Parts: sequence; C-alpha cells; structure tokens
Amino acid sequence: GQLRPDAGTIAIDGRPTAGLPPRTIARFGVGRTFQVAATFASMTVRENVQMALLAHARRHLRPWGMARGQLVAEADGLLALVGMADAAERGAGILAYGDLRRLELAMALAGAPRLLLLDEPTAGMAPAERAGLMAAMTRVASERNLAVLFTEHDMDVVFGHATRILVLDRGRIIAAGSPDTVRRDPKVRAVYLGSETAAVP
Repeated sequence: GQLRPDAGTIAIDGRPTAGLPPRTIARFGVGRTFQVAATFASMTVRENVQMALLAHARRHLRPWGMARGQLVAEADGLLALVGMADAAERGAGILAYGDLRRLELAMALAGAPRLLLLDEPTAGMAPAERAGLMAAMTRVASERNLAVLFTEHDMDVVFGHATRILVLDRGRIIAAGSPDTVRRDPKVRAVYLGSETAAVP
C-alpha cells in the first residue's frame, strides 16, 4: 500500500488493492514486516505486542478498553508462538537482532493475518539466528494455516523453506516454480552463480 504498481494488478480475494492505504489492506487479512525492524525500543517485549494488538483492535472497532488480563494473555500467546515467552519483560531496546525480528513477527501476527509479507526477514542475521527465525515462521504458518510471501537473498533460506519460488533479475521474473525446478533453471544459475555450467546451489 505504500507504493502504487507501475503496471498490472494486485488483488486479495479478488479485491484490487492498488492505491489503497496500508490500514485498509490490513483489513483484508494482510500482515507485514520490514527489512529494518519497526519496534518500540523503550517498551518491553510484551508492551510492543500489546500496542500492536490495540492498533488492530481499533482498526476492527473493538473497544480500546480491552481488559488488561485479556491483552496480556493475547500478547503472551503470540510471544509463545514465536519462541519469545521468556523475554516478555525484557526491554525491546536490548534484544539481540534475531530476537528483535521474532518480536516483529509476533507484532505482525497481532492482526490475525491470512497472508504475511516479510521483507528480507533474515537480513543481517548470524546463521543460528536465521535458522531460529525461519523455524519459528514455518511453525507459525503451519499452525495458523497462514500463507507467507517473503523476499530473500540467502539461497539456503529460500530453498530450505519456500514451496514456490519467483526469481527476479533487475525487476523481471526470470524463473518460477518449485525449488527443484528453479534450482535447475539455467537462467537462475547464470545470473546468481556466474555461469550456466555452475554447480547447482
């Protein structure tokens, strides 16, 4: 919703979204995270998720005066879902980068989306952090029957977690299909590995 497409259409359940503000698209069941984590550093981990829950409560015309117990329970449930239950009282500003991305994932889930958009979710992470975040994302997607669309440059992450892949080169799609199909595509091998005869990633 922040940029209007130059061409083509984007629709959710048949409803065009071009030109609509992000808050309207969110009502269609779309959640998102950004490449740079957007959290409140001065608040605790739990308070960050509570803020996200309150924002979605307002969006859906639920009372702002949600019972505190309900708010805490919902926030803690989301934190448990992403493996952050033990960090609820910790300040968001002192989190390791991998935990910060998990927190952002919990905040994105506060709106109960059916489609989750992730912008380079593992950018800047150490290998162990990447593995932990992607494992959490995969578990959440399975438990909530959630569709996930993510952009990523780490080929191991892409081939290890995606069920369908679109490969872009300079803004154009050069390959699409299952991981096995894309892995063997000569254009993908030429563009990302330097030559068409390079080893399969």
